[in-house]
Amino acid sequence: MFPSREEAEKILKEAEEHNPGAWVRHSEVVAFCAERIARQCPDMDSEKAYVLGLLHDIGRKFGIKHFGHIYDGYRYMLELGYDEVARICASHSFSIQRIEDYVGNIDVTAQQKKVIEDFINQLVYDDYDRLIQLCDSIGAAEGIVPMEERMGDVKRRYGAYPQDKWDKNLQLKDYFSEKIGQDVYLVLQDCEKKE
Repeated sequence: MFPSREEAEKILKEAEEHNPGAWVRHSEVVAFCAERIARQCPDMDSEKAYVLGLLHDIGRKFGIKHFGHIYDGYRYMLELGYDEVARICASHSFSIQRIEDYVGNIDVTAQQKKVIEDFINQLVYDDYDRLIQLCDSIGAAEGIVPMEERMGDVKRRYGAYPQDKWDKNLQLKDYFSEKIGQDVYLVLQDCEKKE
């Protein structure tokens, strides 16, 4: 289950009041990208894609955290009854289903980490998981950026970026480009005009 577009926007607005920051604009850009790409896929719901993109980082409502935002978002969405959003909160950082590939600090308890690890390990990724992973890797607060630039920025900030995760993200771009019959960047070129 996932909320309506209006409810998702309300949830994000309330979260921004608790923890303002660039993550909110990033979430809006990811939602825009996800909706645009999903519109080109006859087997996907663009409204669902928008909502999942908008709320993928909702755990940031609870403060400035690294891995903690994954756990917090997962738990928060489960509490609200939005299991499909909870799934995306957990899966969006793991294009390869390995917790050890997380780039950033593991700022959760061992038990909390295990909750996410167990959940990720049992998932069979679908195109919504893949779409939000793709959009998260090209959507920055300032708009759409080349994937290599965004991953390079993460690598500079944290000192590392697993090569197979880098390669997997590039494969996701190719997968959706093939699925929609054109480069994904072509359907996203007016993102900056979104307001």
